[in-house]
Amino acid sequence: MPELQLHELAGKNVLVTGWGISGKALIQPLRDLGATITVTDGGAAALAEAAELGLHTAVPDDLAADGALDSFVLVVTSPGWRAESPVLAAAAKRGLPIWGDVEFSWHVDQAQLYGPVRQWLVVTGTNGKTTTTSMVASILEAADVSNAACGNIGLPVLDALRRTAPRAEVLAVELSSFQLHWAPSVHPAAGVVLNIAEDHLDWHGGMQPYVDAKARALSGDVGVVGLDDAVAASLAATSPAGRTVGFRLGTPVSGELGVLDGTLLDLAFAESPGAELIGADEISPPGPAGIMDALAAAALTRSIGVTPDAVGAGLANHTVGPHRAALVRELAGVGFVDDSKATNPHAARSSILAHPRVVWLAGGLLKGASVDELVAEVADRLVAAVLIGQDATQIAEALARHAPDVPVVTVPARDDAGVTEVNSADSIMRTAVRAAARSASPGDTVLLAPAAASLDMFASYGHRGAAFAAAAEELTAADLGPAS
Repeated sequence: MPELQLHELAGKNVLVTGWGISGKALIQPLRDLGATITVTDGGAAALAEAAELGLHTAVPDDLAADGALDSFVLVVTSPGWRAESPVLAAAAKRGLPIWGDVEFSWHVDQAQLYGPVRQWLVVTGTNGKTTTTSMVASILEAADVSNAACGNIGLPVLDALRRTAPRAEVLAVELSSFQLHWAPSVHPAAGVVLNIAEDHLDWHGGMQPYVDAKARALSGDVGVVGLDDAVAASLAATSPAGRTVGFRLGTPVSGELGVLDGTLLDLAFAESPGAELIGADEISPPGPAGIMDALAAAALTRSIGVTPDAVGAGLANHTVGPHRAALVRELAGVGFVDDSKATNPHAARSSILAHPRVVWLAGGLLKGASVDELVAEVADRLVAAVLIGQDATQIAEALARHAPDVPVVTVPARDDAGVTEVNSADSIMRTAVRAAARSASPGDTVLLAPAAASLDMFASYGHRGAAFAAAAEELTAADLGPAS
């Protein structure tokens, strides 16, 4: 069957599944194409909002029935919808094309619906996506290249494409594994796989499908892989990119970016002896994870001709976003660092390894991930651990196995009635931060690096990080440990 073309949507019925940020961004482009739009979502309020905009609406159960999709020519899905969901399964059974919002965005750009085709620089990985994407945007700004950071970072790609003042010539596109799963046609100017660790395996149905989704970032002209991550590095051997390069924390060889004598060095897009980019100690956020993200951003931008000077200037101008290893307070020689975005063990590992002595505040929803390997590796850096959330017991058990000398405090996530409440989360965090402060001495870091998702207690990882920062601000020197 020939691939559906956008011009064929005029006067035809298109189904949009999911009324979130990405779903809403689809509406105007579909209207510009002349499509008749139906929205489906599991929430009654979402459907009511869509109906107020003059859109047809349908509940998912009705669309899963036999024949309910006969009038549609295309389904455009929000990234969180799994292929096994009844509506998408019914669409697949009928042979309807199913595009993710990013796949649709790619076709819109290639069809030049909103002007000449842009260059896409795609960033994916289990951790570090948003930091790397924002670094790419900062470098492009320094190079005076009109750009937009979009995708999973918050701004839908379609909104970036539609923006005219100024028009973005290069898109720094953060893509999750969900978005890549639904975007097989995307072939960027350059794409990076930063790292790959166990995450979202329940959605993908296993590790290999998750890896396969991430690997789609390497389907363009230039592919970039993190060489210090075994899984990401392994993708170099099968990368379909026109050219594949790597980055590492150590000394690079030809075809790589790395660090030599404390300076980021490009030996992939510059001849020997390479191009010096910036001092490693100038990178924000500091530490190995920030340096690796900077190397990845440098590789992507160098691949499209950005000069070494602009790369260095852009990285120097970059500041870390909230909840990403951000120092929120220093009190009597004790630092309080909010890395609430460290929502899995792999991210927590990078965060902990950036500090020599850590009072670790962790816990939440592990989503089936194991923390044993993490605890065993970072045990010698842990001064103490304070645990919160649904899976605190699992982390405590791992600490007992691999770091038995580390003091552990578990803060129950329950109110007086014995029920976990979102509105009690801030007070629980306050208790946890005070417990962590009592274990800290000058030179220590009280580090919120939960290794787990936040939704068991908090509205989001941002809410969790804000609660941590607020609790840290309330402390006085009297709240710190005796050695302080």
